[in-house]
Amino acid sequence: MERALLILELMKFNPSATARRLGCNREKAYRWYHRADELLTQLREHPKMTDIELERFLHLFLKDNERSGAPLVYSPEQQCAIVAMASEKPGKYAVEADTWTYRELAMVANRDEISTSISRSTVGRILNEADIKPHRSKYWEFPNIEDMDKFNERVVEISSIYRSSSENLKNNIHTVSVDEKTGIQALQRINPDKNTFPGSIAKLEFEYKRHGTQALIPSFEVGTGKIIAHHIGATRTADDFVSLIKETIKIDPEGTWIFVADQLNTHKSEELVRLIAEKLDIKDKLGEKGKCGILKNLESREMFLSDKSHRIRFVYTPKHCSWMNQIEIWFGILTRKILKHGTFKSTDELKKRIESFIEYYNTTMAKVFKWTYKGKLLQA
Repeated sequence: MERALLILELMKFNPSATARRLGCNREKAYRWYHRADELLTQLREHPKMTDIELERFLHLFLKDNERSGAPLVYSPEQQCAIVAMASEKPGKYAVEADTWTYRELAMVANRDEISTSISRSTVGRILNEADIKPHRSKYWEFPNIEDMDKFNERVVEISSIYRSSSENLKNNIHTVSVDEKTGIQALQRINPDKNTFPGSIAKLEFEYKRHGTQALIPSFEVGTGKIIAHHIGATRTADDFVSLIKETIKIDPEGTWIFVADQLNTHKSEELVRLIAEKLDIKDKLGEKGKCGILKNLESREMFLSDKSHRIRFVYTPKHCSWMNQIEIWFGILTRKILKHGTFKSTDELKKRIESFIEYYNTTMAKVFKWTYKGKLLQA
């Protein structure tokens, strides 16, 4: 009873004073004034309420009644019809376009008598509530998996290698992620950039000159998060890739090396097989490309390069699963930090900037990426 009286102490004031103290209008204060008077009467009739009973009683008594709100202009059936239409291709409704606009959806809704005069802004609100964005899209591709068991085995293996990379490094087992970033353009903006200042963002010149392209092939050591070797040039041939692998292995000639790479044919070349055979001191005949032996085709070369008994071996990500290659994360960092907003007068300047960034990154930014994926589907 005492707590209830304390809650209602404010109601001893007249409605105008109550409105001033609560910061509300007088109409609301009058409603509460009459409600409080009725509440005190009820409490006097039930003086032995427990705290829990009192709390429930106050909640039920003091809460506002449910409000009906403004009546619906468009029925749920009409809204569902608009959402269903936005989920289909415009061609189905005789609209010559590949994606919808709110204006076209409103036009078709009125034409097909889903509504009589719905506006494009109303269509936008309906779709926004349904979280439908018909004007947006993104690319996707599901790998054509012929052998699901083999696919799962490969994904689990790569995830396991990543998670144990730092510990393995203590035993001279290096885990390296490799790939090419091709077509890096040396773009020179016509006018210099304008730096940011209070009240204004930085401004970049729209027009630019092209000075050619470069291809970057780096070796990203998963256990340290550093770029330990790289190759930059105008091409990305099998010889370029072999040159990178050769420079990488030189860092620890007697160590164990596990290279994670995608399915590109230059990652399974004859030149690469010969290099690995030389480093492993394999004297057996390798056969002839296109005819016989280890060198016969991509499949036979992949089998040799990924042999788990070899001190130097490759693990290939499944087709269309480049997201499993950690070097792709580093490529994103390089793009944001240097390439996206940079201006380069020549390919030589572009090359020097990339090399300077690699040195800077290794010194100040390098860290082991936290790989949480374990190669298993998420469970609901």
